[in-house]
Amino acid sequence: MFDAFAQEAGTGTATAPAAEAPETVEQAVEIDPAFALGKIEAWVIGFQKLLPNIVVALVLLALFWGIGWLVGRGFNAWAKRRDRDNLGEVLGSFLKWIIVLFGVLLALTIVIPSLKPGDLVAGLGIGSVAIGFAFKDILQNWLAGLLLLIRQPFEVGDQIIVNGYEGTVEWIETRATIITTYDRRRVIIPNADVYSNAVTVNTAHTMRRSQYDVGIGYGDDVATARRAILAALAETPGVEMDPKSEVLVWELAASTVNLRVRWWTNSERTDVVHTQAAALEAIKTSLDKAGIDMPFDTQVLLFHDQTEELDGVRGRQREGWPKPAKGEPPRPAREIEARRGKADGQPEEA
Repeated sequence: MFDAFAQEAGTGTATAPAAEAPETVEQAVEIDPAFALGKIEAWVIGFQKLLPNIVVALVLLALFWGIGWLVGRGFNAWAKRRDRDNLGEVLGSFLKWIIVLFGVLLALTIVIPSLKPGDLVAGLGIGSVAIGFAFKDILQNWLAGLLLLIRQPFEVGDQIIVNGYEGTVEWIETRATIITTYDRRRVIIPNADVYSNAVTVNTAHTMRRSQYDVGIGYGDDVATARRAILAALAETPGVEMDPKSEVLVWELAASTVNLRVRWWTNSERTDVVHTQAAALEAIKTSLDKAGIDMPFDTQVLLFHDQTEELDGVRGRQREGWPKPAKGEPPRPAREIEARRGKADGQPEEA
């Protein structure tokens, strides 16, 4: 490059006597000092010719750098006024570097006049494809992060569940979303995973419903239990009065009548957990005062010597131990066996 500008310097410029270039390796080893001095002088002359272009290119590059900085700062200020700080930082930085890259391309065309803008664009296109394949995951995460910031399905400070992780969104970077779990651990999740998987936003609304199943005995009055539970919830701090709490008969289980208790609290995790703990304690105390039983699981075991003479006779055998509406209950099978043994002359077992 310097040689070309040295040749364009024209006649009238004092140059060193021309020296013949070496043709063999031996000649290159025994090179004439005049040849080396001629090459160095040609480079110096070429640099002198390029110096104004280099100065102009540096000034242009500094100008584009300043424009990029102003654009990025302006976009950040615009985003902050709309409470979109995260988006302003990511997109503002992206716009700044796009402007700086454009300035670099223009500066190269000034320093190297033989370099055409079309060649730069073509080279940039081929290079972009190569870079895209080499940094596929990085670009995918960056684009996913940009879409998350633009569409804003959740914000910094929201409490979310994604990929089995639950916590508070701390920041959304160009590569990953950072959340802090409730036990103060930091989880870094790639933006592509966040964007392509289901996300539960627990704090999308100001209130959140909680529920718990309470079992009472079959002999207890459901209405009395409902009044006791609702009274307990009404006195529990953190339980919202509107929407109202409710108690629903949800299941007739093996040994209990299960009541599903529903109430509303603030959607923040700490409010949900502490309010539920206080509500369950109040419900237990209120049911005890009302005399409502909360039974354990009950099981009925039928031993072999408790079977009856009709066991195995379909349509006549008893399920459980209810007394028949008419007639005498079936006799135990052991008595039948004992009488049969006596009739056969066998001694009765003690």
